[in-house]
Amino acid sequence: MKIQLWSVGKEHESYVKAGTDDFTKRISRYFPVEWKIISPPKNAGTLSQSDLKKKEGEILLESLAKDDYLVALDERGKQMRSEGLAEFIQLRANESSKNLIFLIGGVYGLDAGVLDRAGFRWSLSQLTLPHQLVRLLLAEQLYRACTILRNEKYHHA
Repeated sequence: MKIQLWSVGKEHESYVKAGTDDFTKRISRYFPVEWKIISPPKNAGTLSQSDLKKKEGEILLESLAKDDYLVALDERGKQMRSEGLAEFIQLRANESSKNLIFLIGGVYGLDAGVLDRAGFRWSLSQLTLPHQLVRLLLAEQLYRACTILRNEKYHHA
């Protein structure tokens, strides 16, 4: 199974790049992993909030393969503990999911069509977090889940 981390927006800011690079490298010891940064539409500044979400949604849905398992990061999604994330990843691997995609939406979130396509909606927190920071948190939590699966010492419950 390959883990893909998708994010709508600009490239990693310098204050998160070192951390995301480090945790991505660590995850690669357990699963093939890659980041995909999806640029917003070129005319994003001229679009309304709903039109921008719809346009981004179209781009995202076109990029997904039929058998990709999509996890949409969404403030209204289900929260889980680190151990629960580890179990979730193991279940996807047991089901022979080819690609497990974790998606961070654009500045206004994800379009309803993308949320409907998602196999799971996950909320990292009830707090409003900057997208760049979410990237770092996501990478760290995925690494933590991998170490839990291998019963390694990184996670201290």
